[in-house]
Amino acid sequence: MLSALLPVALAALAGASIVVQQVLNANLRTALNSAAWSGFTSYLVGVACMALLALALRDPLPSASVAARIPWWAWSGGLFGAIFIGLAILLVPQLGAATFIALLVTGQMLASVTADHFGWLGLAQRALDPPRLLGVALLIGGVLLIRR
Repeated sequence: MLSALLPVALAALAGASIVVQQVLNANLRTALNSAAWSGFTSYLVGVACMALLALALRDPLPSASVAARIPWWAWSGGLFGAIFIGLAILLVPQLGAATFIALLVTGQMLASVTADHFGWLGLAQRALDPPRLLGVALLIGGVLLIRR
């Protein structure tokens, strides 16, 4: 039972860290008077943290032959991260943290069920069935209630 709770607690902690990150980035934007430099700083600190993690875990650097076999689109995750960070820096002060995160989760859910349904980017196909549709509808209803 306890081993099942740890991943749930860590996922909730990851969700909370997103909120803290966006509020800190928005505050940094105000202090620096620049969304671009706020986002750059966020990524710079993130790169440093990931480098320290790789060193601590003693992960070997991937070989050039492995890197060459990876599809081009697999390298674009940072682009989407930058879009997310940039938009969050701009929108959190306008919408508030709760509304932004509710809309963020709604966008994630809509994209997720679509990607699952069509099996995009190597995912196993999972049909968009009535329970999933109900979950999406409830999530959108929750956004409407939070946004009021």
